[in-house]
Amino acid sequence: MNFWARLFYNWRRVWKALKLYGIIAGPGIIVMVADNDAGGITTYAATGAKFGYSLLWFLILLGPIAFFIQEMTVRLGAVTKRGHAESIFHGFGPFWGWFSLVDLILVDWLTLITEFIGMTAAMSIFHVPPLVTVLFVILIMGMMIVRGNYWTWEKIALFFCAVNLVYIPCAFIVRPSISNILSNGLIPHIPAGGFTNSFFFFLMANIGTTIAPWMVFFQQSAVVDKGIQEKDIFWGRIDTFIGSMFTVIVAAFCIIVTGTLLRGVDIRDAAEAAVQLMGINKYLGTLLAIGLFDAGLLGAICISLASSWAFGEVFGWAHSLNSKIREAQWFYAFYFFALVSAGAVVLIPGAPLVLITLFVQVIAVTLLPASLVFLILMLNNKESMGKYKNNVFQNIANVTIAAVIIVLSTMYAISTLFPGILR
Repeated sequence: MNFWARLFYNWRRVWKALKLYGIIAGPGIIVMVADNDAGGITTYAATGAKFGYSLLWFLILLGPIAFFIQEMTVRLGAVTKRGHAESIFHGFGPFWGWFSLVDLILVDWLTLITEFIGMTAAMSIFHVPPLVTVLFVILIMGMMIVRGNYWTWEKIALFFCAVNLVYIPCAFIVRPSISNILSNGLIPHIPAGGFTNSFFFFLMANIGTTIAPWMVFFQQSAVVDKGIQEKDIFWGRIDTFIGSMFTVIVAAFCIIVTGTLLRGVDIRDAAEAAVQLMGINKYLGTLLAIGLFDAGLLGAICISLASSWAFGEVFGWAHSLNSKIREAQWFYAFYFFALVSAGAVVLIPGAPLVLITLFVQVIAVTLLPASLVFLILMLNNKESMGKYKNNVFQNIANVTIAAVIIVLSTMYAISTLFPGILR
């Protein structure tokens, strides 16, 4: 075989692989990029403003951790053909099933409120009233699902994922010091001031916004709804890995932006950061505001579906995006109820919106250990998982992750009850 024939043959193989990945891709990228939601962007903006580049190394570590956790949902969904809520009921019985479902719906609803907080705050920069923003978002999200087609929904969601990358050019616009990023950001260390309550709170908030319970429920249900099979697990892993890289890159670039221009400024939310940046560079501030709105919208798209899928799985009702409204009435009713009620909270005068945004991330990480324990146990069930059960390396990695999060969650609870322990 001559050179050109080999080149053509290899190109065909690569093109065939890319087409196959293009068919399977979606759930992993969407769940990971949506992880950088409105609450996440606020957390990253506040982290950069308070600590500069000092926590970039910690954020980078969270990328592989998120991948290890979410990769398990790909295997579990593809093999069992069940969503996560249904899997817990099937594997652990009604008590733990209801416990997980109630936890999920409560945390998802609170998180959905933070998405509306971010979107209304972002659009208020452009003088759009909150009511208009809430109604506009509900209209967009309604139009995405009423077609009764998963593939249509996924393509639109992937478009919003692409918009989320707006933070990458923002970081180049501010022209940060590369040497400063390398020396102060990538070498693990504790910032000046030591291990304080404030520092620990930001660590927990960053964990909570990078690894959240709704992500586990969402991706497994999306894998099932899309119809991914066991033979597609390899590509599902690639999809999740690429998504985890995007998560870290976007988050890191957001921290670089605020760490470069707003270091030492007390930032309460990402909208305030956008306003501050407009005073320095109006285009930069505008891009940050657009990114915040998109982050909130993308988060709302995924979180509302995670709850609706789980709700339908538990009650045995039709719960697929491929079903028309008349075929899955309760699925769509719950979806719109969650949207409307969360949007209504944002419109309440005097509601403590900033406080809700920050603490939702920490609440999520305190509930995460239970989800991880269930996930690990199900992935070690030889009867249901067969050859796709966790291997020794995967168990070591995932058990270590769960143990560290449990320890950190416990430490946070203690530091909250006894503030004087950490100074």
